[in-house]
Amino acid sequence: MNINIILSVLIGGVFGAVAAALIWSVVYRKRAEAQLDEARRSADRIVEDAKKAAEARVKEANLEAKEKLLQMRSEFDKQAQVRRDEMKSTERRLQQKEESLDKKTQQVESRIAEVEKRDRAIDNREKAVEARENELNALVEEQHHKLEQISGLTVEQAKQELIRGIENDAKIDAANIIKRIETEAVELGNQKARKILGMAIQRMASDYVAENTVSVVDLPSEDMKGRIIGREGRNIRALELATGVDLIVDDTPEAVILSGFDPIRREIARISLERLMQDGRIHPARIEELVEKVRQELDQKLFEEGEAAAFSLGITDLHPEVLKLLGRLRYRTSYGQNVLVHSLEVAQLAALMAVELGVNDTIAKRGGLLHDIGKAIDREMEGTHLELGRQVLEKYGEKREIIHAMECHHGDYDPTTVEAILVNAADALSAARPGARREILENYVHRLERLESIANSMDGVAKSFAIQAGRELRIIVNAEKITDEQSIWLSKDVARKIESELQYPGQIKVTVIREMRAVDYAK
Repeated sequence: MNINIILSVLIGGVFGAVAAALIWSVVYRKRAEAQLDEARRSADRIVEDAKKAAEARVKEANLEAKEKLLQMRSEFDKQAQVRRDEMKSTERRLQQKEESLDKKTQQVESRIAEVEKRDRAIDNREKAVEARENELNALVEEQHHKLEQISGLTVEQAKQELIRGIENDAKIDAANIIKRIETEAVELGNQKARKILGMAIQRMASDYVAENTVSVVDLPSEDMKGRIIGREGRNIRALELATGVDLIVDDTPEAVILSGFDPIRREIARISLERLMQDGRIHPARIEELVEKVRQELDQKLFEEGEAAAFSLGITDLHPEVLKLLGRLRYRTSYGQNVLVHSLEVAQLAALMAVELGVNDTIAKRGGLLHDIGKAIDREMEGTHLELGRQVLEKYGEKREIIHAMECHHGDYDPTTVEAILVNAADALSAARPGARREILENYVHRLERLESIANSMDGVAKSFAIQAGRELRIIVNAEKITDEQSIWLSKDVARKIESELQYPGQIKVTVIREMRAVDYAK
């Protein structure tokens, strides 16, 4: 029973579900058909719209193509017009060129005709010249025969005689030329030597200070004079005995004068006196002790002075004893000229000239520095400073070239090297420069006066001035008496007269000035 009920229920449910499914399938089919119809209508509308848009685009494209075509036609017409204008201008130019070519052709033809005429005239002249040459050759031959008959010589013999005469003349001319070249070479050599000496002098513009035989020591007060003199003069006598220098205590306020010919002694006395005044203990024992101490310190100072002098020239291998002797030259004078300063200047001058001449400047410099080394000991030992200097340099191992340059600087020995000659010349230059030596000063002033007197003795000279320390003579002439050409010869005459009448180092420039002045007065 129950089974039948269950089966009936199940069967009823199945049929219900099938019926429902059928109903829903019908509903969905109708909906699908409705949607399909709607889609078809929408597609038809889209196609219709696309057709209309396409037709509108085609119309726009047609319009744009027509506008572009019209624009291209207008541009083509413009270009065609420009080309036509260019062709017309080209045709005009061609026509003008043709006309000018026709004219030139006519000119060329006329010139060709003229050239042909000239050629014919030249041919005629050449024929006439040829005929004239033949006549002249015949006359020359005839003259040759006549000359041979008159002179008794053939043409070859006459040529040989002529050649011999020309050879003799050429030899004479060649001898004159050789003589002139030798003279010019000597003059140029002298000029070059003067130029080198003058250049060395100008590059060595040293200052000179006259050396004296006295030194002045300032005192702090007048009371110090009494202390220096001491009781019954024992202090001053002790100082004079210890130093070998005279002390002059006179009426000069607050000063003591040290007098002595030896600069080293004066220096020892000056330093000792200054230290005694600083110390305050002034008595004979203290004086002797301090003087000895100062003398030892001065020996070291002399070495340092010599070392500094050698180092200033770039010389670093001198023997210590030689350096000490160089330092002694710092307190040695010759005719009022400091010998160490003089030696340094000689070394520099000799080196400058050696460089200009292309020789060994080291030997020249070293020889110049050591040329007066004997003067450091000539007051203590017998012999001339040349002999003493040679002994010192040989003792301390200097080279033979250096010793030879030293011993030749006064002309006692003949120089065999260029460096020795340069040391000799540099020594003369250093001693002869204005202000170098007191005894030279008067000669220097006299030479300047003599220069001006030589110029003033010439005709037409208005004024003359010796300037540039006597290295230039400036002459002002009267423009009414001397012409420009005569001024040139006047400078040469004055220069020759100076060379023949004066002796001087270097060279002297003679400048002649001619000035024309026009003067009038407004009334």
